[in-house]
Amino acid sequence: MAEQEKSFQQGFKNPGQKKQKRKWFRLLLIVVGIIVLIGGIVVWKTGNLLSKISTNGNLLGSVGHLIPGVNNQIKGEKEGRINILLLAMRGTSDPNGGSLADSSMVVSLDPKDNKISVVSIPRDLLVSDVQDPGAFSKINAIYAQGNAKGGASQAIADAEKKYSEVAGVPIGYTVVINYQAFTDVINAVGGVPVNLKQPFEENAQFNQSGVCDGTYFTVPTGKYETKTRKTKDALGKVIGTRVTAQYPLCTPTAAALECHGDFKLPAGEQTLDAETALCFARSRDNSSDFERAKRQQLILQALKAKALSIGTLTDFNKINAIINSLGKNFSTDMQGWEMKQLYTIYMDLNKNNPQEIRRVLDEDPTEGLLYGKSDPVYGDVLLPKGDNYDKIHALFANTFTAPAQANIDVIQ
Repeated sequence: MAEQEKSFQQGFKNPGQKKQKRKWFRLLLIVVGIIVLIGGIVVWKTGNLLSKISTNGNLLGSVGHLIPGVNNQIKGEKEGRINILLLAMRGTSDPNGGSLADSSMVVSLDPKDNKISVVSIPRDLLVSDVQDPGAFSKINAIYAQGNAKGGASQAIADAEKKYSEVAGVPIGYTVVINYQAFTDVINAVGGVPVNLKQPFEENAQFNQSGVCDGTYFTVPTGKYETKTRKTKDALGKVIGTRVTAQYPLCTPTAAALECHGDFKLPAGEQTLDAETALCFARSRDNSSDFERAKRQQLILQALKAKALSIGTLTDFNKINAIINSLGKNFSTDMQGWEMKQLYTIYMDLNKNNPQEIRRVLDEDPTEGLLYGKSDPVYGDVLLPKGDNYDKIHALFANTFTAPAQANIDVIQ
């Protein structure tokens, strides 16, 4: 009897302790629920952001890289060289060639030796098409052709394939921005400082005439665009030319002119606001596409220095906020975790004052790797010297050790 009573008492020993365990268990469930809720919100917001800017917004893949021990190396990191293609354009919503790349640069990072290389590739380089290898286009049309066929994802894939072929190095990632993104970023940092050795003027590019359209080109010039057709004899010899059509030409109104028509900057130190910096980066008619590429590199260098000086680049949350605000004006094939890893690598480089090597592929007679040609189908184009990419491949292969380009800083 005593043993049964003892067993009975042991069965109901410390009832308060069980209540305490249940209380802690309920509390644990509440804490876990809150964590899951917050995590779900973060994942949803991350997924929403990635869906806006990433053609490869694999949310589960990004979340998986948050797990400790998972390999977080991005493309090229293991090999010691990360190659990123930067493309800038008007924007796919712009009917005037909005998805043609106005600017293209291959940026290479060497984390081990603390070096950064930036090589601009001119828009008029003639290359074989990705979609139709038997045809040719200027390289600035490759993204547009891919975009027309399969959207941004196809466009980026085509661009990486073609620029990798030209450079001879694998392009791991692509970043595409339009004019709105460019101005948004410059506005976010309060303008960019530049120091010009001499005054700058572009008085032709932003005041050109076009076929009168009743919307933008509205002021008649009295001139016409004439279309002609050559007449040939039975042997194919041209025996005459006849006019097939004439279109009246107009200019925009003064108020509608881009960059005020006649764009000017004085010599000396100055801070460019977003709109002025965009005009400066686009100007090419009074100089050349090569000089424009140099100006674009100058602006990017100044933008980076300004962003570092005010702490924008040192805070990933600020970078994330800027990217979020860019929305449809910025796209990339990087996943979220790859963006974060690239940011970490880039900031580690900048902590140690990296050596920056800047180059522009051009037709300089002494060190240029391109030559110009007038083509009856494609107009004025550029081709690689030797009619192959061997010398360009050698430049990219040795970009971190080759001598600096002699005339890269002529406008600084």
